[in-house]
Amino acid sequence: MIKEKLKTHVQKPPVGIHKEIIQLVKIDNEDHLHIILHFSTNIICLAILSGSFFLSKEELVIFNSWVQECFYNLNDSIKAFFILLVTDFFVGFHSTRGWELLIRWGVYNDLGWAPNELIFTIFVCSFPVIIDTCLKFWVFFCLNRLSPSLVVIYHSISEA
Repeated sequence: MIKEKLKTHVQKPPVGIHKEIIQLVKIDNEDHLHIILHFSTNIICLAILSGSFFLSKEELVIFNSWVQECFYNLNDSIKAFFILLVTDFFVGFHSTRGWELLIRWGVYNDLGWAPNELIFTIFVCSFPVIIDTCLKFWVFFCLNRLSPSLVVIYHSISEA
C-alpha cells in the first residue's frame, strides 16, 4: 500500500528533460575524461623527456658543445643582438600578452584548471622580472669574464 502511494507521487521527468540530463552527464563525463587524458599525456611526456635526458647524456654533451661553439664563433655584436632579441622577446614589456597566452593555453586549458585572475596577475608581474634579473646577473657576472667587449656592446645597444 505504501509503495503504491509512493509510485503515484513520484513522477518521471518529461522525455525532453530526461534526454537533456543525459546529454549534460555525457558532456561532464567527457570533460573529466579530457582532463585525465591531458594529465596522463603530460606525465608520459615528462617521463619520456626525463628518460631521454638521463639516458642520452653523451648526446646532450655533444649538442651543448656544438651550441657553445656556434655561439662563441659569432661576432660580439651579433652575440649581443641575439641576447637582446631573446631577452626582449621573453622578458620585455611587450611580452605580457605572450605570458598570458602561455598561461591560459598551457596551464589552464591543458591541465583543466579554472582560471584564477589573481594568480595569473601575480605570475605575469613577477616571473618575467625574475627571469630578467637572472639574465642580467648572467650578463654582468659570467659574460664579463668571458668576453668584456660583448658586455660593452650589450650595454650600448640596450641603452639606445
